[in-house]
Amino acid sequence: MSVNGKKVLHMDRNPYYGGESSSITPLEELYKRFQLLEGPPESMGRGRDWNVDLIPKFLMANGQLVKMLLYTEVTRYLDFKVVEGSFVYKGGKIYKVPSTETEALASNLMGMFEKRRFRKFLVFVANFDENDPKTFEGVDPQSTSMREVYRKFDLGQDVIDFTGHALALYRTDDYLDQPCLETINRIKLYSESLARYGKSPYLYPLYGLGELPQGFARLSAIYGGTYMLNKPVDDIIMENGKVVGVKSEGEVARCKQLICDPSYIPDRVRKAGQVIRIICILSHPIKNTNDANSCQIIIPQNQVNRKSDIYVCMISYAHNVAAQGKYIAIASTTVETAEPEKEVEPALELLEPIDQKFVAISDLYEPIDDGSESQVFCSCSYDATTHFETTCNDIKDIYKRMAGSAFDFENMKRKQNDVFGEADQ
Repeated sequence: MSVNGKKVLHMDRNPYYGGESSSITPLEELYKRFQLLEGPPESMGRGRDWNVDLIPKFLMANGQLVKMLLYTEVTRYLDFKVVEGSFVYKGGKIYKVPSTETEALASNLMGMFEKRRFRKFLVFVANFDENDPKTFEGVDPQSTSMREVYRKFDLGQDVIDFTGHALALYRTDDYLDQPCLETINRIKLYSESLARYGKSPYLYPLYGLGELPQGFARLSAIYGGTYMLNKPVDDIIMENGKVVGVKSEGEVARCKQLICDPSYIPDRVRKAGQVIRIICILSHPIKNTNDANSCQIIIPQNQVNRKSDIYVCMISYAHNVAAQGKYIAIASTTVETAEPEKEVEPALELLEPIDQKFVAISDLYEPIDDGSESQVFCSCSYDATTHFETTCNDIKDIYKRMAGSAFDFENMKRKQNDVFGEADQ
C-alpha cells in the first residue's frame, strides 16, 4: 500500500512485529507465554540465542511470497536457507519425497512398475500447458477431475496420497473430484520451486519468520509508512456504516480504509474451526531424515484415518533460531475431535525424545463480509498448512477488494526503480 502511494499507519497492540505469527525471543518469554513459570533449564543454553516461531511456515522457493519479497526488494533485509528435505509418512515410517526422476526411481515409496507410471505422470504434468491443447493428452483442464487423471495413469492409493498431499500440498482429499488444472499447477509449482535449489522446494529465513514482517515494515517506512508498536486499539469509529478512524489512548487516527486481523474485530468474524500446534524442543535431529538440520514431514490423512493432514516443520541452530545443538519441531493440524492433543500423537512419536513441549490450540476466524460496505478489511487466521501460499492468496484478495484491481507485481517493480534507481536491480 505504501509503495502504491497510500498513507499507511500501522498500529500493533504488541511490543513486537508480526502479531500472531511472530518469533518469540528470548526463550524465557516463550515459557512465560505458555505459563511455564519455572523457566528454561540451563541445558537450553542462552535465552537470547532462541527465536521461536508461534506459527510454523516455510516459503515455496518459486511461490508467491518469494516473488513478493523479490519484487518489493524486502530481500535486502533478509537471508534465507534452503530446507534440507521433505518427507512423507507411510505405514508408520517416513520416506523422503522423491525430488528428482532419479530419486523417484530409487524411492521405496513405490514398486517397480508404479515408478514407471509415476514417471509418465510427472512428464505429463511438466509438459502440460493450459494454453496448448496438444499437451492435454485427452484431459480437459476445466472438467476432468484429478481422480480421473490418476486413473488414466493407473496410479495406486499410496502414490495418490503423496502426490496430492506432499507435492500438491492439499490438506484434505476434497480436491480429487475438482477439475484437475489447480492440482497440476500446484505440482508444477512444487517442481519449479525444487528446481531452484535442489534439496527441497522450501526456504526459511535466518532468525525466524518474525524477520518477514520487520522486512515489510522497513520497506513501508522507506515509502513514508508509520509504525506504532505497543499501541492498543480501543475502538474502531464508524459513521453511516463506514470506517472513519481508530481510537487509541484518547486519540483518534482518521482513515478511509482499515486492514486488520480477526482479533481486532471479533464482531465482524465467524469461527471456522481450530488448529493445534505443538512446539517441541529437541536435542537431536529427527530419526530417518539423514540427520537433516531442517525438514518438513507430511502425514497424509489417509495414513492415520483423519480428514486433514498433520504437518511437522523442523528447523534448528543452523537457522539462528535455537541454541547450539538444539532443534525446534512444530507439529500442527486442523482439529477434528474433542481431544486435539491425541490427534497429533503420530507426529510426536516421530520426534521422541522431546525435551519440552508447548501446546497451543487456536481458533480459526474468517470475516463475515468482504469489507466493501464498511471499508474494514479483515484477514483470515493462519491455517495449518506449512507454507505461505494460502496466506498470499488472502493478501492478494484483500488488496483486490481495497484497490479495485488485482495486485500487479510488475507495477510494483517499476515503482521500485523510481525510488532506488535501475543500478541496484
